Amino acid sequence: MSQPDVPQPVSPRSHSRQEENYAGDLYGKLWKLANNLWWSWHPECGQLFRDIDPIRWRQLDHNPVALLREMTPEQLSDRATELVLHSRINYAYRRLQEYLSNTHTWAANHAGVLGAKPVAYFSAEFGIHESVPIYSGGLGVLSGDHVKSASGLGVPLIGVGLYYSHGYFRQYLADDGLQGEEYLETQVSHLPMKPAVDGAGCPISVSIETRNGELLAKVWQMDVGRVKLYLLDCNVEGNRPEDRELTSRLYGGDQRTRIRQELVLGVGGVKALHALGIDPGVYHLNEGHSAFGPLQVINYRMKEDGMSFTDAHREAARMTCFTTHTPVPAGHDRFPADLVEEHLGPLRDSLGLSEKDFLALGRVNADDLSELFCMTVIGFNMSRYSNAVSNLHGVVSRRMWAHNWPDRDEDDVPIGHITNGVHVPSWLAGQMMQLYDKYFPADWKQRIQDPDVWQFIHQVEPGELWETHNALKHNLLSFVRRRVSRQCRRRGESDEVVEAARRLLDPRVLTIGFGRRFATYKRANLLFSDIDRIASLIENADQPVQLIYAGKAHPKDEPGKRFIQEVANLRHDPRFSGHVAFIEDYDINVCRHLIQGVDVWLNNPRRPLEASGTSGQKVVLNGGLNCSILDGWWGEAYNGINGFSIGHGRSHVDDDVTDERDAEALYETLEQKVIPCFYQRDADGLPQAWIDRMMNSISTLAWRFSSQRMVADYTSHAYLWAAGGVTCDMRPR
Repeated sequence: MSQPDVPQPVSPRSHSRQEENYAGDLYGKLWKLANNLWWSWHPECGQLFRDIDPIRWRQLDHNPVALLREMTPEQLSDRATELVLHSRINYAYRRLQEYLSNTHTWAANHAGVLGAKPVAYFSAEFGIHESVPIYSGGLGVLSGDHVKSASGLGVPLIGVGLYYSHGYFRQYLADDGLQGEEYLETQVSHLPMKPAVDGAGCPISVSIETRNGELLAKVWQMDVGRVKLYLLDCNVEGNRPEDRELTSRLYGGDQRTRIRQELVLGVGGVKALHALGIDPGVYHLNEGHSAFGPLQVINYRMKEDGMSFTDAHREAARMTCFTTHTPVPAGHDRFPADLVEEHLGPLRDSLGLSEKDFLALGRVNADDLSELFCMTVIGFNMSRYSNAVSNLHGVVSRRMWAHNWPDRDEDDVPIGHITNGVHVPSWLAGQMMQLYDKYFPADWKQRIQDPDVWQFIHQVEPGELWETHNALKHNLLSFVRRRVSRQCRRRGESDEVVEAARRLLDPRVLTIGFGRRFATYKRANLLFSDIDRIASLIENADQPVQLIYAGKAHPKDEPGKRFIQEVANLRHDPRFSGHVAFIEDYDINVCRHLIQGVDVWLNNPRRPLEASGTSGQKVVLNGGLNCSILDGWWGEAYNGINGFSIGHGRSHVDDDVTDERDAEALYETLEQKVIPCFYQRDADGLPQAWIDRMMNSISTLAWRFSSQRMVADYTSHAYLWAAGGVTCDMRPR
């Protein structure tokens, strides 16, 4: 991106021409750093921007583009001189250039064929950093981690998504604890984006024909390390007013809005790649939102290569991978036939299919004219490699979708699994990174997916690990106090209440964190099933407990909102006041603080409805322990000494019985295992048994649930096969 046009106020002192040139060079280097999100997983770069103006850095949601827009080159040069930043800026800039130019990557050695046949990775949301609010939660953060690890491994991958000018909502709680939503527009000029251009330097735009007119979208480019992320935006002249708002909000609107967004993502995304001259060898559909995309690939093959629909379908499916993320039926988009025909009718005509045959692509039973068109079903039918996101989710998905393959036994349903992972550099606290640098091999950051690397955690002095964890815990509690006191001021509460918020929580007390979407199946209020019992644990004079909660409910999820209200209003109960905190507006920044500082991460979904979950994987990296239902990733991670399990991995056919049983198991686990283990100290005041669990957690889980391992698995098991490179271990159908 070129240097922005910003106001040029009078400089505080005159500068010579040489000084002006130097200031401009410094300013240019910082702009290049700010405009590649590589900086977001390199703490020294974030610290560099922070040091320029710590107050504005926090106020601007850690956004370096917005920060630099407020400064002239001369002002920046003065600040850099004052803080002696010149060498740090030059060093960071050199590191970025070396990273981008390095061709000796893992993928160059293990996936060379993708160099000529790159992966096009489609996702409805990308959670890369809090300053780029085009994500809502776990799916987006997973996509962001996938892209970052692809960049780190050198996997030739292009991201395709939508640009949401209003993003997902900002959450605030009213006086009665009820969630409110606010949508704020993000200025494009404050984001590291530029118009995507073709070979002639002309901005790219695409048009999508529907039965009631064209949909137009312009294309933005965002750089994430070595990966280019292309985002489609319908706020363009030529669209009707309602269509200009089509991509403004994430997961907003009715079914008609949803299908139009998914049409733009899938069909528009494929058209954008075509206009850019990018010819992918692999299409990876991350959830069903983009499952219309392969239809446009088929259309191109029919037009350009003279293929029949059947042959083009076979070719497109061979190069398509589909990942399903949810075992919850409501999580799979379904549309009535008339809505599909309204939006896909022209494409259907071009493919030469009857309406019935076209709708059959998204139906389990082609002859059932009343069956809704399902985006997950078309995702399966448009791909030859399909996967769930954990071992248990694979079992559930094969059972859930077995009727899509009526001639196969359930165990033979062709849905494999690749368990999700997290991007270690993005979620690892700086203090923990320094500890690992001290004890791990010098090249450990290049060997994150190597289990041998993480065994060096056992060489760390227990006291040093515990001290590092407690420093992170203090950081978390300072953050919570600051945020909660701000919440109280916004609600107009008394000075006494605001002051009490500044003294919330105690760093010596066992701190349990819970942060995720407040969908009812995640049972955020399970811990409060017996309010007197949990109150007794919190008030225990010798071994007390304190709780930190955060999370959003979908604007239309009234039961989820009531869960939030129930938790948030505990602050009015004198038994919980000062010991329970709810942090508003859960986002990447809040998540980062929570997962880096809690002692225990609580996860208690109704099994088996947690497809994978990744927040607990982030906790592992920073020494926190998981206390979880044996669902999703934890079902294959827990070994008895690397955390705590709630129950024994069984569910009753009656949900009420399951909830009662799991609540009792949760209380017993806390009372008999978690709390005693935390408070049992040796002569030096160290909880040795607890620290042993911390070390076992890190050594057994950090490598296994990294997104580097995950992307390497996708590359070896899916991408290479789809691109015609090698035969994968997990045989596709």
